[in-house]
Amino acid sequence: MKQTEILAPAGSMETLRAALRSGAQAVYIGGKRFSARSSAANFSMEEIAEAAELCHRYGAKLDLAVNTVISDGEAADFCEYIRAAAKNGVDAFIVQDWGCAELIRRCVPDAVLHGSTQMSVHTAAGASLLRELGYARVVPARELDRNTISRICDTGIETEIFVHGALCMSVSGQCYMSAMIGSRSANRGCCGQACRLPFSALGNKDRAALSLKDLSLLPRARELADMGVDSFKIEGRMKRPEYVASAVHELKTALEGGIPDMKLLRGVFSRSGFTDGYFTGKRNDMFGVREKDDVIAASELIPKIHELYRFERKAYTADFHAVIKAGQPVVITAVCGDLSASAQGDVPEKAMNRPTDEEGLKKQLSKLGDTVFTFGTLSADIDEGLIVPAGKLNELRRQVTERLTALIIKSNTPVYTVTDYFPAADTDAIHKDAEKLPLRTFCRTAQQAIAAAELSQYVIVPEELINEELLGAVDAERIIASPPRFITDEDGLTDRLQKLKAMGVNRLYCHTPDSLAIGRSLGMKLHGSFTLNAFNSFSAEYLRGLGLEDCVFSVEATLEQTGAVRTELPLGAVVYGRLPLMLTRNCPIRNEAGCGRCTKKLTDRTGRELPVICSKDYTEILNPDRIYMFDRLGEIHNIAFGVVYLSDEDAEDTRNALTGRKPQGNITRGLYYRGIL
Repeated sequence: MKQTEILAPAGSMETLRAALRSGAQAVYIGGKRFSARSSAANFSMEEIAEAAELCHRYGAKLDLAVNTVISDGEAADFCEYIRAAAKNGVDAFIVQDWGCAELIRRCVPDAVLHGSTQMSVHTAAGASLLRELGYARVVPARELDRNTISRICDTGIETEIFVHGALCMSVSGQCYMSAMIGSRSANRGCCGQACRLPFSALGNKDRAALSLKDLSLLPRARELADMGVDSFKIEGRMKRPEYVASAVHELKTALEGGIPDMKLLRGVFSRSGFTDGYFTGKRNDMFGVREKDDVIAASELIPKIHELYRFERKAYTADFHAVIKAGQPVVITAVCGDLSASAQGDVPEKAMNRPTDEEGLKKQLSKLGDTVFTFGTLSADIDEGLIVPAGKLNELRRQVTERLTALIIKSNTPVYTVTDYFPAADTDAIHKDAEKLPLRTFCRTAQQAIAAAELSQYVIVPEELINEELLGAVDAERIIASPPRFITDEDGLTDRLQKLKAMGVNRLYCHTPDSLAIGRSLGMKLHGSFTLNAFNSFSAEYLRGLGLEDCVFSVEATLEQTGAVRTELPLGAVVYGRLPLMLTRNCPIRNEAGCGRCTKKLTDRTGRELPVICSKDYTEILNPDRIYMFDRLGEIHNIAFGVVYLSDEDAEDTRNALTGRKPQGNITRGLYYRGIL
C-alpha cells in the first residue's frame, strides 16, 4: 500500500521546523503575496529558499500557496514571483485562479500544479477535468462525504483531503461575505472571518450561528488511507508551532495504527471540541466557538508539546566506511542510498598508547545527534598501531555528514525550465454600449422565469424546475439550465441534463469546474457564472478555451478592473439583485431554531437581516441589500450583457427589475467602486 503524505501548514520558519521535526512529509506555505492567508507571517523569497532547502533536507516537499485571484495589473509581478519561487526549489504551486495556472505554465512549463480547495471542486467530474488539464493534484471541497471522496480518489488525480483544523461555514471559493461587508476578500487572501461574528436566526445577540467546530478526521485516518487519499492536509497556516507539531504527531500515530490523543488536540486548539464534518453525511453537532476553557487548556499543554520538536528528526540511515592507512590521509565516507560523500583528514600518527580501532571509530562516528541521520553500519580498513584523535574524527564526521546532507538536498530539489515570458493580453477589449445591455435573469421560481422571459435575452432556471409546462411558456433555446451549486448526486444530475437536452434545453450555467466538466461531457453550450471567479484577462481567455460561450465576470472586481480586461470571451456583470454571500452545506437556521420555526433570515450584530434560501443539499445566505446599477449603466465598460439575480420577487417585481425600476429598500453598488483588498 502506498504511503499517505502528511502535509502540514507553516506560517513561519519556526512552525516549518516544528512540522518537519514532528514527522511531516510535506509542508505548504504562503509568500508575502498571492496567498490565501495574508494575515499569516508568511515567507519572504529568501525564506522560501531556506524553507525549500530545509524541507529537502528531510526528503519532504514544499508546496507554495498562490491560491488567490489576481488582477491584470498584477500579472507581471506574479510571473516574476513564480519564476523566483521555482528557481528556489518549490515543489508545487497551489492555485485557484484559472489565469494564474496558465501564467505559471507559461513561466515554468514543467511546474507542478495543485488545484486549491478555493476552486470548489466537489465531484469526480471536476477532479477529472483538472487531471485532463494537467493538474497533478486536486484539493477538493471540505464538504464531501466518504463516497464522494472515494469517487474522486478513483479518477487518477492525486487527492489531498483536509483532515484537521478549522472549517469555514461557506464552501471555499464561494464566500463573498467578508468582501461585501468590509472589502476583505477571501478570494484575495484577506478574509475577515465574518462567520465568527454574532449571527442569529432568533435575535440572540450572543449566538454565533455561522461558526463551526474544528474538523478532525484523525480517528478515521486509516479508512481514508485505504480509500486511496494521497495527502492528509492539516489546516492552520496562522497557527502556532505547538499546534502543528501536535497535529502532525497524532496524525502519524493514527496512520501507524495507533489511537490519536484527541484530548491533547482539543486542549491545544479547538472550538467546543471537534466534528467529523461532512464525512458521514449526517451533519450533526457541527457548530461551536472558541471557549475560555479551551484557551486555558492550551497554555498548560505547550511545554509538553515542545518535546515533540526539540531535536532533529532522523530521516535517513547513514552507513560509514573508514580508511586509516599508514602514510595516507584518513578518509571517511558516508553512504545513504545511492548517495555518498567523503572527507579527507591528515595522515594518521603512530599510536603511543591505545591505537584507533573499529570500536573507537564507531563511538565517534555514531555521534549524529545534530543531524538527520541515524548511524547504520561501519566498515573499516585500518592498519595496526595508528591513531586518529577523537577531535579530528569528530571534524571528519561533521564534514562528511554536511556534504551528504547537501547531496540529499540537491537530489530532492526540482530543477525547472524557466522562461522569460512576459504577460500581455493578445486580444482587444470588447467594448459595448452599456446603456443598451441585453439582460439575462437568474430565476428561482417558474413564475419568475415566465415573467422574465418577456424582457430577457435568456432566463437562467434551476434544472429541477424545467418541465413541459415551463417549456410551453418559454422557448427552450432561451433557457439556460442552472445545476445545483453544490452537486451531491453527480450521476443523477448528468441523467437529468441529458433528458433536458433531449427536450431542447442545451445551455448550462456553470458554477464551478464540476458543472463545467459535466456540461462539456454532454456537449452542451456553456455559460459561466460569477462563481467561477474570473478576475482577469488570462482566466477569461482560459475559460473561453475550455468551451465557455460567455461568463459573468467576478462580482469582486471594480468597474475599472473590468474595463481593463482584454478577452474575446463576452463578459457579463450583475446589475440587479441580492448576491449570495455564502454557499453552505449546513443550515444555520435549522441548527438554531429547527426547520419548523424557520425564520428564513439571519440577523447580524448591527440588526441587518440576511435572507436565507434553503434547498435539499445546501443553503445560500444572501446580501440584505440588492445591487442596483441600472442608473449607472453608462459607467460599465467592456461588458456584453447584464445579469439580474432574483430572490423573492414575484412576477410584477420581476418585470419592474428588468425595466430598470429602483427596488424598494436599501440598494448597494456592490464592489464596483470600492473594490477589495
